[in-house]
Parts: sequence; C-alpha cells; structure tokens
Amino acid sequence: MVKYDTVLIRYGELSTKGKNRKDFITRLYRNIKYALRDYDDLEYTKTYDRIYVKLGDEDPDEISAKLKKVFGISSFSFTEKVPNDINTIMDTCLRIAQETDKKTFKVITKRHDKTYPLHSDEINRQVASRILHHTDLKVDVHNPELPIRIEVHGQDAYITSEKIPGAGGYPAGINGKVLLLLSGGIDSPVAAYQLMKRGLYVEAVHFSSPPYTSEAAKQKVLTLAGMVSEYQGHMKVHVINFTDLQLEIYKTAGDPYAVTLMRRMMYRLAERVALANGCLALGTGESVGQVASQTLESISVINETIKMPVLRPLVCYDKVEIIDLARKIGTFETSILPYEDCCTIFDPKNPVTRPSLEKCEHYESHFDYQKLIEEALANEETVMTEPEKKEEDFL
Repeated sequence: MVKYDTVLIRYGELSTKGKNRKDFITRLYRNIKYALRDYDDLEYTKTYDRIYVKLGDEDPDEISAKLKKVFGISSFSFTEKVPNDINTIMDTCLRIAQETDKKTFKVITKRHDKTYPLHSDEINRQVASRILHHTDLKVDVHNPELPIRIEVHGQDAYITSEKIPGAGGYPAGINGKVLLLLSGGIDSPVAAYQLMKRGLYVEAVHFSSPPYTSEAAKQKVLTLAGMVSEYQGHMKVHVINFTDLQLEIYKTAGDPYAVTLMRRMMYRLAERVALANGCLALGTGESVGQVASQTLESISVINETIKMPVLRPLVCYDKVEIIDLARKIGTFETSILPYEDCCTIFDPKNPVTRPSLEKCEHYESHFDYQKLIEEALANEETVMTEPEKKEEDFL
C-alpha cells in the first residue's frame, strides 16, 4: 500500500509573472497555509517552482479537498519522498507498479538537479526496464493508465502516480480588492468565484428592502457569501437598507424606469462603499442581454453614475453556462431558494430596455436622492462571513 508523505504543489499562471513572481508565490504560500490552518501536523517548504507540504499523519483526502479550492495551484500530487539514488527510485516505482491493477504505464522524469549523474531519459529507461521485467504491465507512451512521475532534487526524489488538477488562476488577493454587488440569485456568487480566480479579493455589498424583503432573504445572501468565501478565506458583506430609495423611485418614476433608476442608485451607493473600504473596482454578475437592465443601452446609462471601473466576469456567459458553474462551486441549490430580493419584490411589468439618460436625470431631479443615499450609508451593517464548517471537518 502506497504511503504518501508529501504533497507536491505546482504553480499555474505564476510562471508568466516575471519580476512579480516572488510576490505571487509568497501570496500563494500564505493562502495554502491559511486553507490548511486546521491541520497541525503539516510542514511546509517553498522553492522557486514548487511548494511541498509534509503530511505527517493527516488524511490525504481531506488535504486534497482543501487544496482544490486554492486559486493559483496548477496541479498537485501526493508523493513518496525517497533518497535520490537510482536503486531506491527503481524499487519505489516497482512497488507502485506491483500494487496497481492497471495494465499500461509510462515513466515521466523531471530532473530539477542538473548535476544528477543520470539524465531524465536514462532514469525513465532504467525504471521502465525494472517494471517490465517484474510485472505484466506494458508501456504506453501516449495514453498510459499508470503514469509514474519522478522529480529528482538535490538529495531527494519525489515519486507519484497521480496528478490532481488545481483551481488554476492567480492567488486570491494578489491583484487587489473589488466590491461585488451580491444578490441572492444564481449569477453574483458565480461572479465572485470568477473574480477571486483572477487574483482579486472580493468584498460584497447587498441591498435589502425590509419589510418587503425578509430576514431569511438576507441570511440566504450571507450563506452564499460564506460558501464562496472558502476560495479566499472569508468575505466582508456590507448590507445597505434600500427601502426608502426604492419607494421614492417607484413613487417618482413608476414602472418602466424603476429598475434602471434602482441600478443607478445601487451603483452610487456601491462606489461610496468601495472607496471607503479600499476597493479599486466594482464587480457584478451581469451578462449582456440577459434582463432589461443588462442591454448595452441600460449598462451605459447605469454606468454613467460612477467613475469607478466595473468588472463583469460573466458578461459573455449564457444562463446555462452560469448555472453549470453555480453547480460546480455548490451555490446553485442555495441560490434558487424562494426568497425575494429588492429587485424582484415589485416585479415591473414593462421595464425599459433602451433607457434615455435624459429621462433618468429628469426623474432623479424630482427627489433628493443624495439625502437618501447618505441616510442609507449611515445605517450600513457590516457582516464578516466565513466558510461553514461541516460536521465531518471535526471527525
């Protein structure tokens, strides 16, 4: 039975970062240690192109589940660390081959220590020869059922027969902070995931409209924030009471322009929250043409209210693709729970799809929205969410 003692972690896009590479690796190293913070029996080593985690007595399956959610990891392998003499390497690889039920294999060697007396091809041939002479396995260089990977370093070699895909992307937080407009729907939690994958640290702002929206609706949003926060550690959510602004908008403008004006107010509020919290951009779950407020004309009129850039990671996704991603990250079933949000409670029958900036400004001139914005900001609630620990995490 293979006894893995070390996790070998490979970097993803970090290899393209040039002079910034050290900063990216340092952030990834920190994020890995944070993701595995509940495991006391781990030892970490950081090198130019690998991070090694000595497992001790920790469960590899639990460690694997955590590492799959750390952005910046290209792939990782559970390995056996052995002395790098060729006989020990061959013995270890032969044992792995003898314990498998696979029919074909291939040996893949990477020689990090260029002073090692054998080249990669020589190691491949010697190990393969030993396996061929002592097992019934056959070599398949194109589609092997059992790829045996060897990495040779100064004093040690790391041997594995698996390569687990990582989350890819950049380490969360390395590229700055963004404020996401987070609703209780399907799209915005997926947008949070995509923003984190590009190395952004995500905070969120949520607009609630009590008593028209319930406490359960707000808790649903906080649950979603906690679920996606697993990819960056935690998430701060700024909850804004939007009731007075929303009622004034409907009283002043009525049905067709209500959604456009609401979004304009949300952007104004979000920009203020972002600036107060060091965020360099806003983020949304918008996809072009999906609803009335997401036509190019609507986006242009809504965007006009602020100077801050708006990142829309789902802009070219269709709904099926977004739902698939929501299922992948585990937020879909929570997102479809039937709790209302402030954009749906009044359910406009004929929202304008090509709004006029002049009409928006005309409606806004008829009420003191700046005063209402200040009042909403003065009553902001801030909640720090974290991933919910499952019962099995404590077993």
